[in-house]
Amino acid sequence: MSFEKDDRVVFHDKHSEFDGDVGTVTQVMETMFGEATYTVSFEDGQETGVSADSLEATEESDADTDTDADEE
Repeated sequence: MSFEKDDRVVFHDKHSEFDGDVGTVTQVMETMFGEATYTVSFEDGQETGVSADSLEATEESDADTDTDADEE
């Protein structure tokens, strides 16, 4: 799954102090191999170089998508 700037995500990395926290994607960078890495900001800091495998869309994001579909 890919993410865009301003998406709300849950970060999963057992070695990070932000493991399990919800944050906001603030930057999307493409590696030389064509894969995206992300900078995710949290209330108390940020993580950079995060792979999509370490991120999960929040239910907030899913709810926003459902709301948009209802409006059409």
